[in-house]
Parts: sequence; structure tokens; C-alpha cells
Amino acid sequence: MNLPDFIWLWKIAAWSMGLSLAAYFLLGMSGIWMSYTRLFQQQRPSWLRPLHYLIGSVMVALVLLLLAIGIIGTLGHYGSLGHSPHLPIGLAVVALVLLSAGSATQISPRRPWVRYLHIGTNIVLLLGFLLVSLTGWSVVQKYLP
Repeated sequence: MNLPDFIWLWKIAAWSMGLSLAAYFLLGMSGIWMSYTRLFQQQRPSWLRPLHYLIGSVMVALVLLLLAIGIIGTLGHYGSLGHSPHLPIGLAVVALVLLSAGSATQISPRRPWVRYLHIGTNIVLLLGFLLVSLTGWSVVQKYLP
């Protein structure tokens, strides 16, 4: 399969990555806002948590879309996986995103440690997004004519 002919696939991947990074930034901002209101015992806007969950759900979907595109593209081009460090780093990012999303649903006053797991996971995810972006750039260069 000559996947560079399917430039639309790579455009979807590029948009998905860009939107994932934008979602990560928005999640960071809304998460900091929620922490601020909790720390200073202020009233949190009623729409903030649902928005945070919505953006997080969108990010999960985008990251899973990127995983699917990466697997399809690599298998289509090479016939096998594991041709660069992008695969293990990408899988780690997927795992971190899923851990973050899962932990977000478990945060409660009875389990305060889950909030720290969620925040810590998202701090590590910043490094993951940086590494997956760098390795992804080198992978994309292989597909371009």
C-alpha cells in the first residue's frame, strides 16, 4: 500500500496531534483553575468541571485516533511495527492519557491520593507529549517524498 497517496490520513494525524496538544493545554488551565478555587475555598463555576471532563474525553478520543492511524500507517508502509522509538513512546502516552482519564473519574474526598495520581500523571504526560512529538516528526519525514 502506498500510503503517501493517502495524504488525508497524515492530515488527520497532524490535526489530531495539534488538537491533542491544545486539549492538554486547556485541561491544564482548567485544572489549575479548579485547584485554585479549592485551595482558596472559592466558589467554582458550575460549568468548569463538566468542561474539564468534556475536553479530557475529546483528548482521549484524539489520542486513540492517533494510535489507530499510527498502527495502520506503519503496517501499511512497512508491514510490521517497531521501526522507531515512536512506538513505545506513543504507547506510553496512550497509557498515561488513559491513566489520567481513569483517575479523574475516581477523585473524591474519600480518596485524596487519586487527585495526586491524576496531577502527577499529567505532569509526566507533558514529557510524553514532547517526546512523542519529536519522534513523530522524524517518522513523518520518512513518509514524505
